Amino acid sequence: MKKELVEFVEKLGHTVHDVGTFQPDKPDDYPDYAILVAEDIRSGKADRGILVCGSGVGVSVAANKFKGIRAGLCHDHYSAHQGVEHDDMNVLVLGARIVGQMLAQDAAEAFLKATFSGEERHVRRLNKVKGIEKDEFR
Repeated sequence: MKKELVEFVEKLGHTVHDVGTFQPDKPDDYPDYAILVAEDIRSGKADRGILVCGSGVGVSVAANKFKGIRAGLCHDHYSAHQGVEHDDMNVLVLGARIVGQMLAQDAAEAFLKATFSGEERHVRRLNKVKGIEKDEFR
């Protein structure tokens, strides 16, 4: 799925920094890729990221451990764009065992074309999420 998704995103006009995996038959650990994508976003090398794993759950959990990363597991068009528009999601997570290639492409396109709305209620909620990252609510 990843290889075809990279080609699709490039055809949409985006520059892709593919951090792996490059040996699909070799066992790997999803947290390693969450780290690489989070580092690219946090350093400013990338504005957004897409992570793909079997179900998407594990890599979503791992990615959300990083300050400033708002990863959403989305398996449909609406959630992929709404996550950006309402929640300023910056990482799309897809489960390759859950969705097919066409749905993955549709979700990726919706995610990449979406922009944060900036509406007051969304900004207020996003600021609360950022406060959780700073441990302000404990």
